[in-house]
Amino acid sequence: MSRLCEICGKKPMVGCNVSHAHNVNKRRFNPNIQRVRAMRQGSVKKINVCTNCIKSGLVVKAP
Repeated sequence: MSRLCEICGKKPMVGCNVSHAHNVNKRRFNPNIQRVRAMRQGSVKKINVCTNCIKSGLVVKAP
């Protein structure tokens, strides 16, 4: 599953794990993406959306 929100376009960010000894390793911050049955352009489709879009009401879930 792609880590991309189809509503807001949120995608993974990159950063670093920093230990107490200041050892630095690359890491990814993945968004919380869920596959949801939702109404899109008058029909029911399964789309990948982040939980922020679901909570804020940008996604209308299909009955």
